[in-house]
Amino acid sequence: MVAIRRLIRDRRAKRGDFKRQCLHAKAKLDDVWRRPRGGQSKQRKQKKAKGKIPAPGFAGPAAVRGFHPCGMKEALVMTAATLTSLDPETTAIRIGGTVGMKKRMEIQDKALSGGFKVLNPKVMAVEEPDIEEEEVEDDE
Repeated sequence: MVAIRRLIRDRRAKRGDFKRQCLHAKAKLDDVWRRPRGGQSKQRKQKKAKGKIPAPGFAGPAAVRGFHPCGMKEALVMTAATLTSLDPETTAIRIGGTVGMKKRMEIQDKALSGGFKVLNPKVMAVEEPDIEEEEVEDDE
């Protein structure tokens, strides 16, 4: 387990910082990687000053691929029944984005009672009964 945590920590240092071609020149371009496709593109031809492009050498260690930075494997959950086949000791769950609020709360409650770590929990506003505030008198 200690070796896995070390590999997870060190995998970020190995990865490159890939910049989109012409990102500095055009304000409307987002800072997300897109493969250079131009026939005369210097970045596609891998000229040294034009920025790195992703290659197999930048991949993280195979032992920790698919792991969340917390050190657990990540699983996408769409139904509450899926939780029965997962191990809470080694798996952190992420509830699907298209799951509605009613089903999400069911999954979240079952996951927390089962000891799972939920990576994208929703905090629900609980209706509290109206409590009249008592005035605190200062003793002066």
